[in-house]
Amino acid sequence: MIEKILIANRGEIAVRIIRACKEMGITSVAIYSEADRHSLHVKKADESYYIGSDPLSGYLSPYRIVNIAVTARCDAIHPGYGFLSENPELAEICERRNIKFIGPDSKIIKKMGDKIQARKAMIEANIPVIPGSEGNIQSLNEAIKIANNIGYPIMLKATNGGGGRGIRRCDNENELNSNYDRVISEATKAFGAPEIFIEKCVLTPKHIEVQILADSHQNNIHLYERDCSVQRRNQKLIEIAPSPQLNEEQRNYIGNLAVKAGKAVNYENAGTVEFLMDNEDNFYFMEMNTRLQVEHTVTETITGVDIVQEQVRIASGLTLSYKQEDISYRGFAIEFRINAEDPKEDFLPSFGKITRYYSAGGPGVRTDASIYTGYIIPPYYDSMCAKLTIWAMDWLDTIQRGRRALGDIGIFGIKTTIPYYLEILKNQNFIDAEFNTSFVDTHPELVEYDDELPPEVIAAAISAAIAAHEGI
Repeated sequence: MIEKILIANRGEIAVRIIRACKEMGITSVAIYSEADRHSLHVKKADESYYIGSDPLSGYLSPYRIVNIAVTARCDAIHPGYGFLSENPELAEICERRNIKFIGPDSKIIKKMGDKIQARKAMIEANIPVIPGSEGNIQSLNEAIKIANNIGYPIMLKATNGGGGRGIRRCDNENELNSNYDRVISEATKAFGAPEIFIEKCVLTPKHIEVQILADSHQNNIHLYERDCSVQRRNQKLIEIAPSPQLNEEQRNYIGNLAVKAGKAVNYENAGTVEFLMDNEDNFYFMEMNTRLQVEHTVTETITGVDIVQEQVRIASGLTLSYKQEDISYRGFAIEFRINAEDPKEDFLPSFGKITRYYSAGGPGVRTDASIYTGYIIPPYYDSMCAKLTIWAMDWLDTIQRGRRALGDIGIFGIKTTIPYYLEILKNQNFIDAEFNTSFVDTHPELVEYDDELPPEVIAAAISAAIAAHEGI
C-alpha cells in the first residue's frame, strides 16, 4: 500500500487529496511557489517543498516534481487536475524512477490525449463518434473541403487540447478562413503542437459525462453520469449528478457505453468519458479525460464512493472496493464552481484579498475550498476559489437547498459568481431541467442581478469583523 504521496498541484484539489490521505493514514507532501507560500494546501499537508519564485514553472516541471518526490521518499505522485495531470511525460518519468503515478499508464494518457487516436479507438470499439476528419488537417484547403462534405457549422479543435481551449466554431467558410490560423496558434501555445482536426458541430447539445473506475484486475465500473451543460465558452460552471434530463434507459445505456470505452483502451484508474447528446437523443463520444475531474464531488455525493481513495487503492495494485452491482445513486447533487470573477463585466477575473470568508453548512452541503479570511487570491492561476456541492433527494429540493447554501456562503473583498448562480436557480428552464450548452448564451438576463448586499449580510460581516478585532 502506498504510504507517502506528493501532490503535484495546488489550491482546492490539493486540499481535497490531502484530506483523502489523512483518512487513509498516508503522509501527504505539498509543493508550492512563492505565490502559494501562504496557501491552505501548504498549511494542511504533512510536509511541503518550495518549487521556486516563478508562479507557474515549478508546477509545470515534471523532472523537478519527481526529483522532489524521490528526495522526500514518496511512493507516489497524485497530479490532481490541470497542470501536468494529463501530461504523459510526468507519468513516464514516474515509471522510470519507480514512483507510482496515481492515474493511468503514460501510453493511455498519450493515446487519449490525442483526439484523433481517441476517435479511432472509439470507432474500432463501435462507440458512436461525431462525424469529422479522419486525421489532422494539413491545410486550409483540406479543412474547407471536409467542412463542405460534412456541412456547416463545424468545430475546429486542437488535437491535443482540453479544458475548452483551442476550440472554435465556424458557421461558414469565411469564419473557417478567419479561425484556422487562430486555432493553430492557440493549439501551439497551449499544447505545444500545431495539430488540429474538424468535427461536425452538434447544435445545442447536452454535455453528459460518465465517471469510470478500473483496476489492474480487470474490474471496470461506472459511477453514473454528470450533466455539465451549463457552461460558458466551453468552461463548465455548474455540474449535476445524475442528469435530471435523462431517463433510466438512457442512464444505463451511456453508463455501459463508458465502461465499454474504458475496456477498449485497457484503461486503469479513474477516468471520465464525455459525450454530447443531440436534440434527437443520440449520444456521441467527445473525449476521455484521463484524470480526476473538478466535478467529481457530485458523483461522490450521490454514490458514497470516495473517488480519490479508490484512485490510491488502484495505484497500490488493490482491487476496487465495489462491483457494478454495489453501485447505486440517491437523490441529486449540484456543484457550483465559485469563481473569483465579475459576471457583470463579462466574467472578468477578480483577484485580491478576501477580507472575510465563511462557508456554507447544514444538511446536504459540502464545501471544497482553498481560501480563508485574509487570503490573497493570486492572479496567476485559475479563478476558481471554492466549490459548493449541494445534495437532496428531490430535484426541486436540491435547487431550493442550493439557494439557501449560496445565500449562506460569504466571500467579501472580491467579486464572485455566487449571485449569478442564484439567478440560474431562479430560471424556469433550469428548474424544469431543460437546458443545453447554449443556456448561458441564450439567457443574458442572468447578469442583471442587484449586487447590493442585503442589510443583514452587511451587518453580519461588520459584526464578525468587530468580533475578530476584539478577540471575541
